[in-house]
Amino acid sequence: MILAGGEGRRLGPLTADRAKAAISFGGRYRLIDIVLSNFVNSGILRIKILTQYKSASLEEHVARAWRMSAILDNFIETIPAQQRTGKSWFKGSVDAVYQTQHVISDESPDIVCVFGSDHVYKMDLRQMLAEHLEVGADCTVAAIPVPREKARAFGCVVLAEDGTVAGFVEKPEKPPPMPGNPDLSLASMGNYVFNTDVLLEELELDSRDLSSTHDFGRDLIPAMHIAGRKMHVYDFMKNRLPGEAEHERGYWLDVGTVDAFWAAHMDLVSIHPHLNLYNSRWPIRTGSSHDPPPKFVFRDEASARVGIATDSLVAGGSIISGGRIHKCVLGSRVRINSFSEVEESVLFDEVSVGRYARIRRAIVEKGVQVPPGAQIGLDLEHDRRQFHVSPGGVVVVPKNAVIQPG
Repeated sequence: MILAGGEGRRLGPLTADRAKAAISFGGRYRLIDIVLSNFVNSGILRIKILTQYKSASLEEHVARAWRMSAILDNFIETIPAQQRTGKSWFKGSVDAVYQTQHVISDESPDIVCVFGSDHVYKMDLRQMLAEHLEVGADCTVAAIPVPREKARAFGCVVLAEDGTVAGFVEKPEKPPPMPGNPDLSLASMGNYVFNTDVLLEELELDSRDLSSTHDFGRDLIPAMHIAGRKMHVYDFMKNRLPGEAEHERGYWLDVGTVDAFWAAHMDLVSIHPHLNLYNSRWPIRTGSSHDPPPKFVFRDEASARVGIATDSLVAGGSIISGGRIHKCVLGSRVRINSFSEVEESVLFDEVSVGRYARIRRAIVEKGVQVPPGAQIGLDLEHDRRQFHVSPGGVVVVPKNAVIQPG
């Protein structure tokens, strides 16, 4: 079960019209494609996606791009909030699973994986499942070491000196140090493996707890530990994938903010990215398209009218027509017109950049028309008067933005 109902408020305009899991990523993917690829590559082919917030584009993408073989009883299906247990929508991640537990009962699995939908990483789930079975756990939590100053944003695992689980705390002011390494904390990745009978019992208990916020990290996981359930932590750093280099191992990023989302894209265009899109032995999968190959035209160096891209990803159907891009990720059918310059930016599908326009450190939403001579990201004080600007200085240009020409 994949939790994909998140609103994603910290992503500003990017989630104004869509669920967080439906945001474009890497030029041709959606965020949901990452976790789905991890499941499918691991041979787990019966998947339910729980949706809620502005889910239309997410449900359309899954229906069109992720069709499984019905003859083998495989499926990837979305489940919107349905008020099956009362007159309320999903009140939290635990309540989402509680309200849709009928799909678990219908399938009668021995084990249920409950994963988030909006993180960037590669993972072979079979290795986590094998360890869960080997230790005889009721619940296994995937976790990764992070610097303590950053751990405040995550649920953290409290470890005893002998390495056993001593507790769970959600977004603590003072994150617990790891034994033997006081500079690191062990952060939960929001990915869980449960024995089915235990999960169903705990869902029922949580539903009766009037003080619960119905969140896995904040409520259910700590409650299971207090109740004496056998909890196990899976160290994500041990996960090995075929075809992956050593520097790619253990990469995991929560792209819940504009700055983190932008940073993930800048990693993709680096010489040695942590997330390798080119490993055919563990691909990130998505739907096919009929877009033609990207095209680069004009080489009039005397007038600087040169269509060129450096350290960039350019999706199908895009045309670099006499403009220059550097360290950029371009979606499908993007047009970069003559004498324009775009740097360190992410342009979603069907963006058009007019002649002599300049864009720097920006995320430009789908279909935006940047007029000739416009400047974005060069004067942040000016940009703040009309656009969202992140704490890290990344400008987000929303859909239907009216941009003044230069």
